[in-house]
Amino acid sequence: QLQLVESGGGLVPPGGSLRLSCAASGYTLDYTTIGWFRQAPCKAREGVSYISTGSGRTNYADSVKGRFTISRDNAKNTVFLQMNSLKPEDTAVYYCASGPPYLATMTPESYNVWGQGTQVTVSS
Repeated sequence: QLQLVESGGGLVPPGGSLRLSCAASGYTLDYTTIGWFRQAPCKAREGVSYISTGSGRTNYADSVKGRFTISRDNAKNTVFLQMNSLKPEDTAVYYCASGPPYLATMTPESYNVWGQGTQVTVSS
C-alpha cells in the first residue's frame, strides 16, 4: 500500500527552525514529484514547495523563498523540508503529497497520494 508519513512538526518561537520529513513506504520516490503543502485554520490548502525527480526542478511559494529548502535522500526514500526563520504566519498543518514525475505545479489537485499531516506552530 502506498503511504506517506510526515514527521518533524512542533512548537518553535519566531525565528526558529524545523525540519520536516516525508517518508514513503510501498513505493519508491525515485520517479515522483513530491510537494509540501500547508493549511492554516479557516484557510485553503496552499502549495509550499515541490521537488520533481523527472526534471530535477524545485520550486517554492513566494512566501517561503529564501527561508525553506526542499531536498531528498533517495537511500532513505525520504523528502525533507528545512524551514528557517519561521514566522507566526507559517503556523499550519503541513502535508506532503506525491504526483507524477514531471509535475511543475503546486496545485493540490495534481497530487494523488497524501500524508496525514504534521502540525507546525510558530509562537512565542
